[in-house]
Amino acid sequence: MQATTIQTLGDELYDALLGCRTVEPLTSRYPDITIEDAYAIQQRLTQRRLAAGQRIVGKKIGVTSQAVMNMLGVDQPDFGILTDTMVYDEGQAIPASALIQPKAEGEIAFLLKRDLQGPGVTAAEVLASTEAVMACFEIVDSRIRDWKIRIQDTVADNASCGVFVLGDRLVDPRAVDLTTCGMVLEKNGEIVVTGAGAATMGSPLTAVAWLANTLGRMGVPLKAGEVILSGALGAMVPVTRGDNLRVTIGGIGSCSVRFV
Repeated sequence: MQATTIQTLGDELYDALLGCRTVEPLTSRYPDITIEDAYAIQQRLTQRRLAAGQRIVGKKIGVTSQAVMNMLGVDQPDFGILTDTMVYDEGQAIPASALIQPKAEGEIAFLLKRDLQGPGVTAAEVLASTEAVMACFEIVDSRIRDWKIRIQDTVADNASCGVFVLGDRLVDPRAVDLTTCGMVLEKNGEIVVTGAGAATMGSPLTAVAWLANTLGRMGVPLKAGEVILSGALGAMVPVTRGDNLRVTIGGIGSCSVRFV
């Protein structure tokens, strides 16, 4: 794909983000688009966000479950960039008008205490480099019309990230089994999704190691102080104005969010 096309599509997605509107799937307009092209478009989108004064605070991992990989026809996850304008605190209200077609995922967030740069990063190194873990919500959102995405669409669109909410309890990752910990997600007081740490590539530690190694091959480290969203522990839940959600993860704690 030509550099001018990559820039144009990155700008289109940035404008869609600002305007809270959707665009037609990139894959329907450019059938030959590659994942490499899509990451280049994502990079352009990130450049526009940083030029507007946003600051990178972490990264997210997506497509971590085998079911979603099968749906998108891929054999590996993807990643996106988190900026300071995307983070909400525990219990803080999120204006539904700021999102387009949001869905909530319960996840485990990692707070790093030292840099991680692959290749060669192991799950044990991720554990040793993590200050704390916490329950979190990722509110995924897509600038692609009607969620009609292939892997190239979601990658270009910053891995379909909208905003995220961090729980207010920090837990030593060595004090909890991140593979077997169970998750319960409630929507308006009703349990709608259950899951476990193993849903994320067998372990969230494996997912973060994958991210460190993938970005390491590009010369990009995971940095001390960054937040890493390690991937969904269960299915996505559509949300709208008036919804109240709570996720509880065994041994880690809970996180709540409301939409107004």
